[in-house]
Amino acid sequence: MSQIGKVPLQDPVALRPIPNRKVNKKVYIESYGCAMNFSDSEIVASILATDGYTTVETAEDADLVLLNTCSIREKAEYTVLQRINEMNSLKARKKGLKVGVLGCMAERMREDLLEKKKVVDLVVGPDAYRTLPDLLEKVGTGQKAVNVLLSREETYGEVIPVRLNSNGVTAFVTIMRGCDNMCAFCVVPFTRGRERSRDPYTIIEECKDLAAKGYKEVTLLGQNVDSYKWASPPAPLPRRGEEITSPNNIGPSDPIYLVREVKAAGSDFADLLEMVAVACPTLRIRYSTSHPKDMTDKVLHVMAKYSNICKYIHLPVQSGSSAVLHRMNRGYDRAWYLERIASIHRIMPDCAISTDIIAGFSGETEEDHKDTVTLMEQVGYGMAFMFKYSERPKTLAARKYEDDVPEDVKGRRLAEIIEVQKKNSAKHMATYVGQVHDVLIEGVSKRSPDHMFGRNTQNAVVIVDRYSKVGEMGASGTMVQSTLEAISETSLSPTAYELISGDMIRVRIASSTAGSLKGQVLKVVSRGETKEGVKA
Repeated sequence: MSQIGKVPLQDPVALRPIPNRKVNKKVYIESYGCAMNFSDSEIVASILATDGYTTVETAEDADLVLLNTCSIREKAEYTVLQRINEMNSLKARKKGLKVGVLGCMAERMREDLLEKKKVVDLVVGPDAYRTLPDLLEKVGTGQKAVNVLLSREETYGEVIPVRLNSNGVTAFVTIMRGCDNMCAFCVVPFTRGRERSRDPYTIIEECKDLAAKGYKEVTLLGQNVDSYKWASPPAPLPRRGEEITSPNNIGPSDPIYLVREVKAAGSDFADLLEMVAVACPTLRIRYSTSHPKDMTDKVLHVMAKYSNICKYIHLPVQSGSSAVLHRMNRGYDRAWYLERIASIHRIMPDCAISTDIIAGFSGETEEDHKDTVTLMEQVGYGMAFMFKYSERPKTLAARKYEDDVPEDVKGRRLAEIIEVQKKNSAKHMATYVGQVHDVLIEGVSKRSPDHMFGRNTQNAVVIVDRYSKVGEMGASGTMVQSTLEAISETSLSPTAYELISGDMIRVRIASSTAGSLKGQVLKVVSRGETKEGVKA
């Protein structure tokens, strides 16, 4: 489902001075689709902040409206096109308003957007955001402006994102861009270009900066994080007791951790994951998304080694049929995928797994569909994103295969898959009842102001009372490894607390549904920060 982000501006970091051209205007950004788009919007906000733009929370208050778009499915594009149509009436009321389309639709539909959607003034692809100030200057003269060129080098590595619509607790950090996999159903290689990885120095520095600003969790983003590769090796982090000599001051200020030296061949994703875990011990670390053909045991062992790397993997299967997987050009079959699942369970028995599934891909038979159902039952996913197949222009599937599964059949198969997953989710969540987990509080529950919500290391949502009498607070800023052993409540000195975003709490799980857990707070492990930026 598409999401819309309303974006306040926070602490912009200048990229470069632009003499005599600051515009002092307001921009409103809406982001649709995947986490990568939301992360890109933060890059756009940083670039525009350098040029004098501040962000506002409504399109009505803006001089410039930017829609950061998604092309992954036809429905996502339809939602954006409807929103573009709504801009006509806003432009009629607000003279001088400019409208721009960014992201994947900008690259794929540039001609239609500029010629048919007269309301659009600006079209910019994912690799061309640095040119926004120049393009907007052109728009200011009454011309249309477009740049959708893809790049083999652009990573925006040194751009410090402006954190948009942030809860101050969790943040995205992009580690790579593009994709080389060429899955038959996927438009990403055509809209985001070839894979290129970001310098690990800049990734670690961004994570350290977030930790210094009070953030508690980062998600490392890439279309396929397992194919991350940096050919030029960074200097190794210091060994126990050694001084930090890196020019970028990589590593914790008091280096008591030991990390393997990165060899001359460079660093892969496992190396990067370990470097971030060591450099930022107070941050919980997640990542998305993995590809089954590229996920290695080396990554799994690093995850198992560090308590601040969350025990959760999103591993898209797409189909349980080897024949369908072959047509999808996924690079693995059912047996390979199940072997990867077995490795996860062997190395991290407490790791939760989620997935993506497509119902009704070209040529899918009833037997293929049953293979997907049986694989879902065998793996027992905690959560899944499930969709009907939507043919996308330019993809291998659009060129090579007929979209031959009727829509009603796709719908029925999707409904059956959803029912299987509801049972899987309920069963999975019930296994946590009675266990003790560390939970990072992210905010107030949408259903009740008297409750807070957070997530455990397995990414399950946990609901707790906002006001609790709990045990004494642990050492602030220290990551505490979760334990499944019972904690004696009589050993705690009860203290009244109002929980706030950023609190790390220890919780006993009391009950479950297919979508969330309800917990009893046992202890506040560490406190978050108030809006004034001080410890509560």
